[in-house]
Amino acid sequence: MSIKTALSARFPRSAPLLAAVLGVAAATAFALPAAAAPGYTAAQLAAAKAAVDRTGVEGMSWYVDSAASRVVVTVGSTVSTAQVAKIKKDAGGAVRIERTTGAIRSLLSAGDAIYGGKYRCSLGFNVVSGSTYYFLTAGHCGNIANTWYTNSAHTTLIGATVASSYPGNDYALVRYDNLSLSHPGGFTVADAFVGESVKRTGSTTGTHSGTVTALNVSVRYIGQGGGTVSGMIKTTVCAEPGDSGGAMYDGTKALGITSGGSGDCKTGGTTYFQPVREAANAYGVTVY
Repeated sequence: MSIKTALSARFPRSAPLLAAVLGVAAATAFALPAAAAPGYTAAQLAAAKAAVDRTGVEGMSWYVDSAASRVVVTVGSTVSTAQVAKIKKDAGGAVRIERTTGAIRSLLSAGDAIYGGKYRCSLGFNVVSGSTYYFLTAGHCGNIANTWYTNSAHTTLIGATVASSYPGNDYALVRYDNLSLSHPGGFTVADAFVGESVKRTGSTTGTHSGTVTALNVSVRYIGQGGGTVSGMIKTTVCAEPGDSGGAMYDGTKALGITSGGSGDCKTGGTTYFQPVREAANAYGVTVY
């Protein structure tokens, strides 16, 4: 598949009422109030979040849910019962544990779209600085390849990785050195919000939809040397290996770069995204 084709495919765009009221009133009158869950201060939640980080457990994500007054910890299938017990012990009662299907991992793969070394990733958003064109992709992709190609045989050059940040962040910048390749745009940077309906496109699974469920999430993937990425967008969009680096968007709003997740596109899953604005600002480039 050519870069032009891949990019084009990616960016599309009475009496019963009285009885009911009385029924509700009666139910309310005889109901006992539920015991309120203990609340925690912002300092206590921050301390619990830091304690989760210090456990060093791989294959989980965590963030502060201020409305619920809890640190929500999502653990994948690789996290053991003993590790969950450690998280609870170290972080205390402010933690709420949730289980997700499959392992929480980065989405590297060997096979289609943009190829570097023995790996395949996905192109994110095209960007420009002055008269030089680049694209954004995942930092864990940028870390493993200095040069990218359009095919697995490495015969058609795209260009060089000029910068990469992972862990901590998960973004990389690749320059278009092959001037014969087109690099269309049509996006502007925006910030995601909880409840937003979004789409994600990648080289393995194409385009899938979902919803933003949390912001400012920290994630520690399995098999990545214990490094943590922070400030991620958590969603219900599915993704699979090879989708890393692909674009997450809402219409023409560029929102995120695919980082990693759990599950698959047959049974569903959770995917985390690096916010685009942070990446563009870090490199001084403009999404177009």
